[in-house]
Amino acid sequence: MCLIVFAWRPGHAQPLIVAANRDEFYARPSRVLEAWDDAPGVYAGRDLEAGGTWLGVGPAGRFAALTNIRDPHQAQGARSRGELVAAFLRGKLGVEAYLDQVASHSQHYSGFNLLVADGGQLGYLNAREAAPQLLSEGVYGLSNAGLDTPWPKLVKARTSLQQHLADPQPEALLDLLGDNLQAADAELPETGVGMSTERLLSSVFIASQNYGTRASTVLIVEADGRRRMVERSFGPFGGHLGEVGLQL
Repeated sequence: MCLIVFAWRPGHAQPLIVAANRDEFYARPSRVLEAWDDAPGVYAGRDLEAGGTWLGVGPAGRFAALTNIRDPHQAQGARSRGELVAAFLRGKLGVEAYLDQVASHSQHYSGFNLLVADGGQLGYLNAREAAPQLLSEGVYGLSNAGLDTPWPKLVKARTSLQQHLADPQPEALLDLLGDNLQAADAELPETGVGMSTERLLSSVFIASQNYGTRASTVLIVEADGRRRMVERSFGPFGGHLGEVGLQL
């Protein structure tokens, strides 16, 4: 998952609204958003290479999502980051306890940002800082750096989300996730991957022959616990592969 914008509004009629793009190599096998047979109450996509996931929901209002930290020079972790999302969705630890647990062994994973929520709290962990924090009410964005690092696509998507908060509808949120306009070269971050790759990765929606946005997911949580999820799947050059909608 390479871009997540979300609104956390405890006490609001819709306390959590999430719009997220998962960017990955098209060749990496995965399953679309669905119920997990081996984890009752969990709904998520699934990475078939390592078994974890990038975003999903679970019982009792649980939600988790993850982005990678972009750094071509970082050491590769021995364990898959996707297991961090899956373990929270399957488990029963609260937000603070779970993030404390993950922080204690975050060195076993390549760099990541992790979001977890249980209906009452929303927490965030950046693996490099290893300092879990509970988030206060607000609108946030995560890409492949720290929380709210002002990369052009994050700022654009977060601003667009704010404009839809009065009446968030899945179609409008999916539209914001489909923005394929690349940033101007002068606005690009320098993350060590070269200018052509920085340019490719600068749009909200990424499309190329081998790598791009594989899934766009919207989650809208109601105060009474009801959840709406919509996911669109894509292939090479942004070809539309299908859509899944769930009312939970």
